Amino acid sequence: MALVRFPGLFTAPVADSPPFDRRRSRVGFKIFAHSGGDSEPDLSVTVNGLKMPNPFVIGSGPPGTNYTVMKRAFEEGWGAVIAKTVSLDAAKVINVTPRYARLRAGANGSAKGQIIGWQNIELISDRSLETMLKEFKQLKEEYPDRILIASIMEEYNKEAWHELIDRVEQTGVDAIEINFSCPHGMPERKMGAAVGQDCDLLEEVCGWINEKASVPVWAKMTPNITDIALAAKVSLENGCEGVSAINTIMSVMGINLDTLRPEPCVEGYSTPGGYSAKAVHPIALAKVMSIARMIKNDFSDKDRSLSAIGGVETGADAAEFILLGANTVQVCTGVMMHGYGLVKKLCSELQDFMKKHNFSSIEDFRGASLDYFTTHTDLVRRQQEAIRERKAIKKGLQSDKDWTGDGFVKETESMVSN
Repeated sequence: MALVRFPGLFTAPVADSPPFDRRRSRVGFKIFAHSGGDSEPDLSVTVNGLKMPNPFVIGSGPPGTNYTVMKRAFEEGWGAVIAKTVSLDAAKVINVTPRYARLRAGANGSAKGQIIGWQNIELISDRSLETMLKEFKQLKEEYPDRILIASIMEEYNKEAWHELIDRVEQTGVDAIEINFSCPHGMPERKMGAAVGQDCDLLEEVCGWINEKASVPVWAKMTPNITDIALAAKVSLENGCEGVSAINTIMSVMGINLDTLRPEPCVEGYSTPGGYSAKAVHPIALAKVMSIARMIKNDFSDKDRSLSAIGGVETGADAAEFILLGANTVQVCTGVMMHGYGLVKKLCSELQDFMKKHNFSSIEDFRGASLDYFTTHTDLVRRQQEAIRERKAIKKGLQSDKDWTGDGFVKETESMVSN
């Protein structure tokens, strides 16, 4: 046996390594949470060998677009940061403005209603790969104990994927998230959701990626598909250590009834984009539940993780995802609306929930609600059985032979009418 020292954290025994195996080298530990001696519930988690102070992760997008904002995320206390998606040739990425539109709970177009929906037609990073890699390296040098995850996307080309992975890993990032799910712009180049919606392509590309990668790989799944659990299963079967879900939902935010033009409006025109924020949370819960059940049924003996995404603005939102089996919870639009300090509120509210139920760690309740989902047929059966039981209690004894000595008083009362 050998001892592995994690600076400032703990020392853990691991078995002496057999001859080099790329797959074994990528993940060293099972998923678990640490119970500390503090009175406050412990939010720390270890996922695919990645130690995080809490389960809250900056989701790939504008909140992880450059060194300055990612540094801010670490300083505010986020558990991990996933950078905005990069590719080999940023010159092909040209964004437009405006590229966001909002949906409010009040009257259409009201400036007073609560924001419940957010649409973007933003593309992946338009900054050069060299610049982004330099900033990844700088962040890891300044925050060696914090988790930085690179999000990557490439065209349908094995050599391009291998080059991108190699260059990204040289910066010292802790893991890679594969963007198989961007719903707009990139699919036109057979990227993003164009791969995530085609399980044959997904199988092939995951194979390319995982024969090259030497750090944990998460596949980010699109909700714009008939069976998201099937696509997630393909990703996990072909080497990915985890899946993230959901990316944004393809949408048209609305039509301006004064100008008769769609929103967001760019020179009088628009294009369908990705929908996020509070309104997508119930949809995300259903997708995450589906994936979590698949992982429990098909990968229970393996270290496979689930990072949940979709409309998280409160600790309660996060608790719901964890109760369904998520290991981590990503936030992107929430940060764009409320700022990087949101993580403090999320941690405090999640700890309040844990104290209410006497949970001391994330693992104490992770997946606790998953088994309470069933089929409609089973719901009918359960309700019919409950009705029969209630009727039996109301009617009392059916025959003199049913009297018992121990329950005599209750049996008598069950047949009294007033």
